[in-house]
Amino acid sequence: MQMIDLVSILNAQERVNIEVKAAGGGIPNSIWETYSSFANTFGGTIILGIEEDKHTKKFIPKGVSDPQQMLSDIWNTLNNRQKIHTNILLEHHVYSLDYEGMHFVVMEVPRADRRDKPVYIGQDMFRGTFRRNHEGDYHCSEAEVKAMLRDQTDTPQDALILEDLLNRDLNQESIHRYRIMFNNLKPGHIWSKLEDEEFLLKIGAARKSQADGQVHPTLAGLLFFGDFVTITNELPNYFLDYRERLSNDTRWSDRVCSGDGDWSGNIFDFYFKIIDRLTADVKRPFALDADMQRIDDTPVHKALRECLANALIHADYYGRRGIVIDKEFRKITISNPGTFRISVDEAIAGGISDARNGRVFNMFSLINVGERSGTGLCDVYNIWEENGFKRPELIESVEPDRITLSLEIEVDSNCGRNDRNHDSNDRDRDRVLTENEAQVLAILRREPSINAVQVAAEMKVSVSTVNRVYKSLKRKSYIARDNQTRGEWIILK
Repeated sequence: MQMIDLVSILNAQERVNIEVKAAGGGIPNSIWETYSSFANTFGGTIILGIEEDKHTKKFIPKGVSDPQQMLSDIWNTLNNRQKIHTNILLEHHVYSLDYEGMHFVVMEVPRADRRDKPVYIGQDMFRGTFRRNHEGDYHCSEAEVKAMLRDQTDTPQDALILEDLLNRDLNQESIHRYRIMFNNLKPGHIWSKLEDEEFLLKIGAARKSQADGQVHPTLAGLLFFGDFVTITNELPNYFLDYRERLSNDTRWSDRVCSGDGDWSGNIFDFYFKIIDRLTADVKRPFALDADMQRIDDTPVHKALRECLANALIHADYYGRRGIVIDKEFRKITISNPGTFRISVDEAIAGGISDARNGRVFNMFSLINVGERSGTGLCDVYNIWEENGFKRPELIESVEPDRITLSLEIEVDSNCGRNDRNHDSNDRDRDRVLTENEAQVLAILRREPSINAVQVAAEMKVSVSTVNRVYKSLKRKSYIARDNQTRGEWIILK
């Protein structure tokens, strides 16, 4: 640390990552709580030889009398496993410096790697683990310690075998929809002809238990294909919530919750249920492709899809408050439970992929959702900069653990969102497909000449249901006939 850094610390207004101690009588025991709290949160700097005025809150330099002895005592304590369970500091993290004729001792505590957490003092992690918030060091709850322990392992959280469940406990319609998407995106794939159980094993949604020899869903399979009640039996805090308010009205103009009861409530169906809602009204600059067709899928739309996928892939589903997406007129906020498994700076810089739910990541990736290279968040920042938007705001917070991403967007001026009326509501809903509509559209894209009887058989619904879906898709301008009543279907968008 250079002198100029100490001067800036003495004048710092934001002090959540700074702790000072007068240390006139030697090293205070409280610095080890701060060491634990900085390591388990976002890192920070401890300086011995500075006093904080209780009334003015100003930092007053006092100095220490024997910095070399303090350095020796610090290292002795750090390397004593009876006092400090894990030492994450290297030689360059602890040193002395001089300022205006006074001596100071500095400890620069980095954010601990997830594999080293919890960093605690003493022999009992549940009593000796601390974290940092704006009020200072605080003693971690049992739930917070358990969250750190879950993140220690390199085995994805969602690989857990749920031996109390069988694959029949999953939502079969969700599995069927997923397989249709998979087959359309990967025609002729060797997995396409597998029975459902074998297919679920291949994609990571199920595993064979060594205990009973049976195939059971994994946590990933439950999250992806379960029903809300079944999911919450395993994950009581699980909740998905999309909220849309596009006018000054205090009411939500649209809302989708995992507990609504009229759909499955799993993360796979949630993604496709809200993605068109999330990206509707985002401005589409006029551009044509090589075939002189308008390009509607912009980098901003792709980035928003990536942000939603990231929240679903990286969430700690054991954590509190669930996944919440708020859409306002010019702003989208996406938040999920859990902290980053890498630093915020590393997440923004990109190039490191460390998914909390690796099997969910894979299952999304197989249907072309999610960025596998670890550049997703980096791309979002670059796209926002290229479009001249305000820099995204990414906040990692504790108590409870949460990641919140706020994105300002440019809306299509033709949508008239501020004085939105029933007609515009209808137009917006026309962009959103029901589950049956999405399934029929996928089938028609694959096989435009298929008839209603064949579609009904594939979907396991009545022919009259298929005909109603045809009518709705035609009204929404998604499909048309090659001639008015017969012939191949033409996919319009």
